[in-house]
Amino acid sequence: MKKRLPSVEHVETLSLLAMRRLVGGLVEELHALKAEVATLRSENAALREDNAQLRLDKARLKAENQQLRDEIARLKNLPPRPPFRPSGMEKATEPGNGDRAAGKSPRGPKRDTNRITRTVTLRADAPEGSRFKGYKSFFVRDLVLAAELVNYRRERWLTPEGKVIIAPLPEGVSSGFGRNLRRACLALHAQGQITTPRLTAILNSIGVEISKRQVVRLLTTDLEQFVEEDSAVLHAGLVSAPFITVDDTGARHNRRNAFTTQIGGERFSTFRTSLSKSRLNFLSVLRAGHQDYVLNDEAMNWLKAQGVEHAIMARLKTDPPAVSPIRSRSSSIWPARTSISRPTASSSCCGGGDLGRHPPSRPARQHGDRFGRCGSVPCRQPRPVLDPCGTPAAETDAGDAETGTAGHDDP
Repeated sequence: MKKRLPSVEHVETLSLLAMRRLVGGLVEELHALKAEVATLRSENAALREDNAQLRLDKARLKAENQQLRDEIARLKNLPPRPPFRPSGMEKATEPGNGDRAAGKSPRGPKRDTNRITRTVTLRADAPEGSRFKGYKSFFVRDLVLAAELVNYRRERWLTPEGKVIIAPLPEGVSSGFGRNLRRACLALHAQGQITTPRLTAILNSIGVEISKRQVVRLLTTDLEQFVEEDSAVLHAGLVSAPFITVDDTGARHNRRNAFTTQIGGERFSTFRTSLSKSRLNFLSVLRAGHQDYVLNDEAMNWLKAQGVEHAIMARLKTDPPAVSPIRSRSSSIWPARTSISRPTASSSCCGGGDLGRHPPSRPARQHGDRFGRCGSVPCRQPRPVLDPCGTPAAETDAGDAETGTAGHDDP
């Protein structure tokens, strides 16, 4: 039976005999704990040895299992097991290697050190008697995003005539938001694929007080300059490119089926979406936004044969449609043989008007090849031409053979 020791809380009130009993009991418990600890350590050592032996047995069984699998694969004529090379992650995580791979030279110097925007001088606590040896530069590339509120104080003058003159705003400043803010919105939305709610949250976190509606206005209004630039890129590419590649694909626009036409070259690429995939639409896309026409004598004769009103014919003769300035340039993006007929029964005096209806059906060719080379069957008569580049020509089967468009009716 375990002896009951006196309470430790009343040590000061214990007698000498009780104190001896307390110390003797604590010593006995200490020896018992030491013996128990020794027993646990021996058991722990035995368990560790057993664990190590089990690990060895596991590795041996795994190797034997893999050997049996390889033998089975060999007997079944299966492909051999691919060799697994050791990963380099362990070597890369060793101290002293850093991010530099073995055998690779360090990166070259940065080439933007001549565009320093701010210089900060750091002082060192040097002891007395030290000599100054200059500075050691350390370049840090950082980004500063800060909201700015500019107050343009426009001068106001009153002329002797009583007219008030106000100093004009700088170029590009028309609303309460500057050009740099609009550039950032367009870049983040178009290139970064950031939605307007997230873009508004980003601007508000920087310190710009702007609403989602205003962000939408910055993204969707006053885009005429971008349209003009896009048209200029297409025209410059068509003029300078040694070759042109075109392609089209289906697209959805305003809940309707549409077609996107791609026109590109070595250094440019443009995309146009329209509701038609006809030849006329494709040629109008190649015209880069110009819709001028040329009414020659053959076109007038053909319109007369189609029964166009005399009043319209007289107006077309006396007041021809205006020609686009592109015709006055020295370079032409169209070869002389490229032409397109746009017959109509109710033409207007404008450049486009209603020109673009279907021509009369062509006679079926029962003999000959696709270029119209037939013996007994005569080819169709020349039709009047409305040349988009201003070169009078007649569209015949031979012309179709040159351009490679024979046998295709205008849609």
